[in-house]
Amino acid sequence: MDAQLPYSEKVMDHFTNPRNVGEIPDASGIGTVGNPVCGDVMKMYLKIEGDIIVDVKFKTFGCGAALATSSMVTEMVKGKSIEDALKVTNKAVAEALGGLPPVKMHCSVLAEEALRSALKDYYKRQGLPVPFDDKEHKHEGEKCV
Repeated sequence: MDAQLPYSEKVMDHFTNPRNVGEIPDASGIGTVGNPVCGDVMKMYLKIEGDIIVDVKFKTFGCGAALATSSMVTEMVKGKSIEDALKVTNKAVAEALGGLPPVKMHCSVLAEEALRSALKDYYKRQGLPVPFDDKEHKHEGEKCV
């Protein structure tokens, strides 16, 4: 991680000890997002039974903040309903990590987008209409510097 940026203990913990890393071979939904400006790429796997996210894993290529936000978002949604998962915002991810430097907020945006992408894939696999519209979805602090 960039030693010049002030990272919280939680960010450092999720960076050095990321949770839920890996793949789910029989995933119910898979989402991949990336940001060509900063080079971060996140892939999220969801295992959904009924309406509950029973397992979630990720693979991320990117900076330490990207790893930390990926790890944190998996912790935030594991065991939760799809409805609750859809309420997770990039701001909530950043807050759960004790904050992120402004130039790293785009990592929390990517984490939220990876989750939503995996949920969208789940709905499509089920033959169901996607109950949210990404085009209308707004982010806070999404500027990639």
